[in-house]
Amino acid sequence: MKKLKEKSKIQLKRLAEFLEFPFSIEEENCGVIDEILRMCSFDNLSDLDVNINGKLSTGEETKMFFRRGEVGDWKHYFTLEMSEKLNHIIKQKFHGSGLNFLYI
Repeated sequence: MKKLKEKSKIQLKRLAEFLEFPFSIEEENCGVIDEILRMCSFDNLSDLDVNINGKLSTGEETKMFFRRGEVGDWKHYFTLEMSEKLNHIIKQKFHGSGLNFLYI
């Protein structure tokens, strides 16, 4: 996540290429990437009315899905046991995929 947050422009371009919809030079020069990053930012999404006042069909408020949005903040919500269990599940599910996860 830290890599995604620190190098978001590069990672967004990689994602677009992976999805086989790379950005054109014109789109890059016109600020399309910057606008996508702004629209998807934690600040922008957490300020949307639906995420402030909205509710799910079950009645839960949608604002409960937002935290501070800081890298490593999950440590304030997980116990050591929960963290170890999640790491075990992730290793099992992604075994052989070549994906690695760094937890900060």
